[in-house]
Order: sequence, then structure tokens, then C-alpha cells
Amino acid sequence: MSVYVVFDLEWNQSPEGKEHSIAEFPFEIIEIGAVKMNERLQIISEYHRLVTPQVYTQLHYRISQVTHLHMSELRREGRPFPEVAREFLKWCGEDASFCTWGSMDLTELQRNMKYHGMGNPFPRPLLYYDVQKLYALQTGAGKEKPSLDHAVDDLGILEDRPFHRALDDAYYTGKVMQELDMGTWQPFVSVDYFRLPATPPEEIRLTFPTYMKYVSREFPSKEEALEDRGVTEMVCKDCRRMLRKKCQWFSVNSKQCLCLAVCPEHGFVRGKIRFRKAEGEAVYVVKTMKPVGEEEAARVFEKREEQRKRKRERERERRVNKAENER
Repeated sequence: MSVYVVFDLEWNQSPEGKEHSIAEFPFEIIEIGAVKMNERLQIISEYHRLVTPQVYTQLHYRISQVTHLHMSELRREGRPFPEVAREFLKWCGEDASFCTWGSMDLTELQRNMKYHGMGNPFPRPLLYYDVQKLYALQTGAGKEKPSLDHAVDDLGILEDRPFHRALDDAYYTGKVMQELDMGTWQPFVSVDYFRLPATPPEEIRLTFPTYMKYVSREFPSKEEALEDRGVTEMVCKDCRRMLRKKCQWFSVNSKQCLCLAVCPEHGFVRGKIRFRKAEGEAVYVVKTMKPVGEEEAARVFEKREEQRKRKRERERERRVNKAENER
């Protein structure tokens, strides 16, 4: 029987600021808390451990202020991260579906494991439930990222524990899950991006009830990414047909492109590319392909015309400035 493991992390960072932190290790985990839930979303077990920090051995004042943890407590009651991580994963079991509030916890767990030279036991792609996203979907909050304490208050959940400690926040996240219509939202899994696809066959393609998602391998630049067929192709989620583009890909800003395709059977499909930073100067692409109506299709055309107008204005200004400099 599969189980849900709802977990939360607390982590420390350099007390001297970002410029004094290790680039590949900005956050060091100091606490892991989790609840295990069965298929009926009943809490059946809890896990909690403190971790003795090895890198950032002085607590950032904000971390201490929010969590009320002290370094003396971490040294006295904590254990080394590799020991705690191995124990935690054993407690989770092999059939666990991971759930977190937000998108950072699984990434930082893997980052800490990599820093300590541990192997990565998670599947690729690593899918999980972002309870914050599911709560926003159910409440119609859109792209807003409501806080956990806001959700708890909004749902009328009994606040019989403090917030901002790992086990307590995991517990509250589990209680929010119990209030969600998981029958509706279960298909909306999230993808962890810590380990990106290395080759075209590993690239991620997922189909959701209302859209499709594609996650690419790394590319040296945005320009090279846009030369790749897998990045730019458009597919209908309903019939899986390769689509003809009515509006070719165009830049909305430095991080986003749009296009519009049409399926002869199912109508307009809007494509959206988001460029994200990988290691160094490399980028990867997260693309969504979503069926849209005529109104949304018209907005894509309007945005393209706006971008063309801005481009013409910039070109005109460039020519004027060049002429003035040549006088």
C-alpha cells in the first residue's frame, strides 16, 4: 500500500550573508520533520530529528528568531546529516509519495545529500505533491503562493502547535491535505528540477487534465535551446498530434516565450516557454502546452504585435542615436 510522506525542513545559512556562503551549498539542513499518511489521509506515524551543522556553525539571526532553535541545542541533540538522512529515507519506505509545502524542500534535501557525498536514491523524474500549489488550485488563488499559516487559518484547522518548526509544519501541511479534494487534484503532480534530464530520451513529458508539460535537458544558451525541435514543437494533449503554428515563438521578456498552434480537431493550443538557470551559464526549458479559446488566442496575437511594436521603436531609437553620434 502506498503512503504519503509529508515533510518539512529547517535550514541554516551563512550568518555573514549570501556572499560568504558556498555557492553549491547555500542552505544547510538543521531539522527534518515528517508525518506519514495512509491512502485515506490519516496520520499514522511521525518523524523528527535535529541535525548538527558542519558548515555554517553559527545560526543566522533570522533562523534563530523564526525557529527558536539555538546552536547549543543542535550540538547537544543533533546528529550528523548523513546519519539522519539515511534514517529518514528508511522510515519513508520505498513506496512513499512525497508531499511538501512549496517547491524547495526536496531540492534542498538532495543538495545536502550531494554535498555530503551520498548517493541519490530518488527516481527520475522525481514527482511529488506541492500542497501549496494544490491548495491554491482548490481555492482559486491562481499563481499566488499562500503561506501555510494562512491556509491553516482559512480552513479553520485547529492551531494546537506552533509554526516554523519542521515537524509542526509537516503536521499542518498534512492537515491541509486532509481538507483538499485529492480525487480532483491528485493528477497535478509537481516535478523536482534538482537533477535535470541529461539526454533527449530523458526529457520529461507529462500530461495533466488541462495542459501538457515538457522539461528539457540543459542548453548552453537560450538561442541554442530555441533551435531544438523538442523545445519548439507543439502537441495537442488530447490527440497527441503535432501541430501547425499559427503564431511562431516570440519573446515576451528575457525569461519567457509564447506561441500559438492549432489542432484541426481540438482548436487553439497556447505554448509557453520559461527559461530557467542551470549550473553556470546553462539554461533549461519548462514548456507548457494548454488548450485555449478564441479570446485567449487573440491575446497571444495582441502580445506578439506589442512586442513587434516595441522592437520597431527600439530599432528606430538605435538608428537615431547612431545618426546623432555620427554628426
